[in-house]
Amino acid sequence: MDKKIVLVIDDEDTMRDLIRRNLMKLNIPVAVYEASTGEDGVEKYKELMEAGKKPDLVIMDLNLTQWGKGKIDGVEATKKILEIDPDANIYGYTAWFATAWAERLLEAGAKDVIERTILPNEFRKMIEDILKNI
Repeated sequence: MDKKIVLVIDDEDTMRDLIRRNLMKLNIPVAVYEASTGEDGVEKYKELMEAGKKPDLVIMDLNLTQWGKGKIDGVEATKKILEIDPDANIYGYTAWFATAWAERLLEAGAKDVIERTILPNEFRKMIEDILKNI
């Protein structure tokens, strides 16, 4: 089975590390790419597409401007990625899951918003199911 390509966009180093470690525990092989700002995430998605490595899944944080590095949030990054690839599979993964902001992420084209409060084994199961069904 070919490796599934996952792009993780989150401004917190510890969250990207935690997500990557959880993805490495899946029962399917994955290649994980990362970006720490919305802008970098959009650029990384574009680079991967141009290299023939279209991401199978994007795990998108919502609040990408919290630490002052980025200028666009997960909603804007989602819109820009979907301009590049209207078929992109973007899932929010955020502590802001039950907010109007998360609703805007869905309106922008994200497939769903995953609660950052779920247990790691539930997160892995959910991501594995998503990757198996794309």
